[in-house]
Amino acid sequence: MSEDTHSELYAELAAVGPYGVRPGHALITLVEPHPGHEYAYNRWYEDDHYYAGAMAMPWMYAGRRWVATRDLQLLRYPEKSAVARPVTAGCYLSTYWITAGRYDDHMRWTVAINRRLNRDARVYQDRTHVFTAFQDHEATVYRDGAAGPRDHHALDHPYAGLVLEVVDADNPGGRGELLAWLRDDHLPKRLAGSPAAMVTVFAPTPLPLDRMTYVKQVEGVDTRLTLLWFLQGDPRDTWQEHFADLDTAVAASGLGDVQFVAPFIPTVPGTDRYVNELR
Repeated sequence: MSEDTHSELYAELAAVGPYGVRPGHALITLVEPHPGHEYAYNRWYEDDHYYAGAMAMPWMYAGRRWVATRDLQLLRYPEKSAVARPVTAGCYLSTYWITAGRYDDHMRWTVAINRRLNRDARVYQDRTHVFTAFQDHEATVYRDGAAGPRDHHALDHPYAGLVLEVVDADNPGGRGELLAWLRDDHLPKRLAGSPAAMVTVFAPTPLPLDRMTYVKQVEGVDTRLTLLWFLQGDPRDTWQEHFADLDTAVAASGLGDVQFVAPFIPTVPGTDRYVNELR
């Protein structure tokens, strides 16, 4: 197939299919660089992979990286987490929005480009994927109603912190009830007077069978929900008052259990800020 033919395909693809702005899907990936490789990993991810392995792809239209310094890692709970073992594993979190209705198209591209990046030795191997999953958007709950940024702005708006929360329903049939309780009862109450402006809720989807071998298959695809709390301040400043008991509140509902609560602050693109604070 000639280069001219390739160009014509782009014109055809642009004319069909969904092209809205809402985050119908997300990639949420928590990664632990191996000890001694923190600086090299950070430079590879920021200088190359964030773009070539993510933002340059079709339908992945927003992204942001977050970091957990050692003091932030020590705030995480529960100690026996089904997500991170140990619970402090995973220094860097990357979050990306994918256009609603374009999940399959994006996945075909991402599998192919990651094969190419591997072939061209552009994948940094000295790292472990702690929690990596493509996810479907289920709900967004806002603290201030119609005022403020919407969820499609969340990764571009300069939020000062993020809390990642992972909740498991007691059984697959109970996830819908858990989601309804979170959306209609729990999250509106917790957001009132909170430093968080919004919470987005996602449900993980299985990774394709032809995924890269260093990324483990997603667990809990029938029971799990992933929550991203977008904070207007540093999570350390309000942790005890607003976020230290999320597991207690969920357990009291009888609908599920919190498996992971972890605070992050945004990285500073193009720098190695915070790398020396990871251990």
